[in-house]
Amino acid sequence: MNFILKNSIRSFSSSILNSSKMTGKVVVKTTNAPGAIGPYSQAIIANNQVFISGCLGIDKDTMAFTSETDVSVQTKLALTNMKNIVEAAGSSMEKVVKTTILLKSMDDFQAVNAVYSTFFPVDPPARSTFAVACLPKNALVEIEAIAIHQ
Repeated sequence: MNFILKNSIRSFSSSILNSSKMTGKVVVKTTNAPGAIGPYSQAIIANNQVFISGCLGIDKDTMAFTSETDVSVQTKLALTNMKNIVEAAGSSMEKVVKTTILLKSMDDFQAVNAVYSTFFPVDPPARSTFAVACLPKNALVEIEAIAIHQ
């Protein structure tokens, strides 16, 4: 058994060393989601994971909110933007393993959950949710994620 384990580890290590996707950093950029509003990437692929920057519920073309007061509308668009970035990275929402939700108000927790559950209907990812003092562009919600790449 020890021999099999050592050979499996050696084989796994070799595949990591021979894969540029595993050893480097790949920047993900798509026009199907809003561009970054600061000095950061929409997502990064590294170590077979996709790290998705915080997504706001803004329109990709106008870079404006379709609703400045409805957290459900912002949540749906934020998650749609995230889905487009995740897919541009070659992954899927089913492979998202962790999300972090930032809310302007914890009073919006249930409304966000209602929309969130439609994007993750089965085996939802691990998650943290925080209320924060202020979000970029005075958003009501921002959501970031980590997904498995392949």
